[in-house]
Amino acid sequence: MATKIRLTRMGAKKAPFYRIVVADSRARRDGAFIDIIGTYDPNRQPAAVEINAEKAEKWLSTGAQPSDTVKSLLKQQGLWK
Repeated sequence: MATKIRLTRMGAKKAPFYRIVVADSRARRDGAFIDIIGTYDPNRQPAAVEINAEKAEKWLSTGAQPSDTVKSLLKQQGLWK
């Protein structure tokens, strides 16, 4: 099973809020997920990013591949090379 670290959309219409989740690569964007490792709120100034470093490192070490957006968020937090 290939796992991905990606965003799942939450929040109201025109007011998105995202969870950073670990999911099977075949699952839908807002479908089933394995674990929640953080949140991302682009509506706040500056954008609010909260990532559980222990969970993120655990999943990255087991081979989960982050999406491009999540990779940039991990870089901002200092969790990605």
